[in-house]
Amino acid sequence: MKLVILGGGGFRVPLVHSALLDPSSPITSLVLHDVDAGRLAAISRVIEAQGHGPALSATTDLTEALTGADFVFSAIRVHGLPGRVIDEKVAIGLGVLGQETTGAGGVSYGLRTVPVADAIARRIALVAPSAWVINFTNPAGLVTEAMAAHLGDRVIGICDSPSALGRRVARALGLTSSYSLGYAGLNHLGWLSSVTSGGVDVLPSLFDASDDTLRSFEEGRLFGPARLRALRAVPNEYLHYYYDTASSVRAEQAAAETRGEFLLRQQTACYDAIGSGDPLAAWTAALRERDATYMSLEGLDRDASAGGGGYEQVALELMRALASDVPASLILNVRNRGALDIVDADAVVEVPCTVTSDGPVPVTGVSVPGHGVALVRRVKATERAVLSAAANGSRAVAVRAMASHPLVDSVPLARALIDAYRSEFPELAYLR
Repeated sequence: MKLVILGGGGFRVPLVHSALLDPSSPITSLVLHDVDAGRLAAISRVIEAQGHGPALSATTDLTEALTGADFVFSAIRVHGLPGRVIDEKVAIGLGVLGQETTGAGGVSYGLRTVPVADAIARRIALVAPSAWVINFTNPAGLVTEAMAAHLGDRVIGICDSPSALGRRVARALGLTSSYSLGYAGLNHLGWLSSVTSGGVDVLPSLFDASDDTLRSFEEGRLFGPARLRALRAVPNEYLHYYYDTASSVRAEQAAAETRGEFLLRQQTACYDAIGSGDPLAAWTAALRERDATYMSLEGLDRDASAGGGGYEQVALELMRALASDVPASLILNVRNRGALDIVDADAVVEVPCTVTSDGPVPVTGVSVPGHGVALVRRVKATERAVLSAAANGSRAVAVRAMASHPLVDSVPLARALIDAYRSEFPELAYLR
């Protein structure tokens, strides 16, 4: 089976290839596509150094890449890492959170990415209509919903945050297997509200445990035992930006460089090293540094011993289930279809699904905690306004989208943000 990776010159693409080395992988042919031929060549060198896997090819021609695809993995970044830096710096400069998917930066990222994702979805529908599309392009829920307008249920969004959260909580509960997760929300905006083992929800026992137990996993340290006990749920790490907004903004304003600036500097050096030395060693060293510093600005103490794969493992399990009809249970971004009664049926939500060769089916019976309902609805309204602005080329609707986000919450500020982003990004010139 043929897998096409859009954004194939991206830094994390070798992680996907490493997952494909698993004997259970259904992929026999891997095509990398990117608009940057230099990055494409560098990542191809890393993959070749990883060892024998699917037959590898690379191209900058989108139609050539997509023709005959069984799976398409979308991991594009419109305007690259320099765009992430702009998203961050503009927001911080105007006194709001500078984060790539959450708040002002996420709205900017969405406004310039949705038109590109829409065009890609149209091309897939023409060239490879039977392909399954796995979207990792951020903002993942928003972009998946945009692509679903052309691809329907054949586009599925993935993120490694919910499954990683579930593994860490299960480990804190002493579980090693045979458990199911009750998780619901939107991408980067969800809560783990149950962990069922042997027919019993054992998550409440975690909140009754000692502070040391609650601090034994990352989210416990990030949010603190008192907050977890009050919520009676474990938030996705990105909820930190909503619960502790002021401290997050202060930390960003005080930092010597943003996360985007760090990654841009690191990856520029890494790609140079790939071209001039041992490609696998250069990439592996950069990956370790990237992982070790993840959310360090937010005070997150990353636990490297937590184990388990990231988004590449989720992608492998998803492709395996779609190709083999051996069911898998995964937390995915899919059209709601009644899984959550707080948003409409076509809204893309992040919920547990049962996956077979017919595709993912959202599990019923999950819910967003009561305290999170209004927040989910408001962020979904922001996403819908972004989709409308992109479809109509409307600056006024883009301002409305920005102002409606709870981390902006101001029309004058939204106008300033949209105008600043339009001046920096040629991709936003369509907003008039």
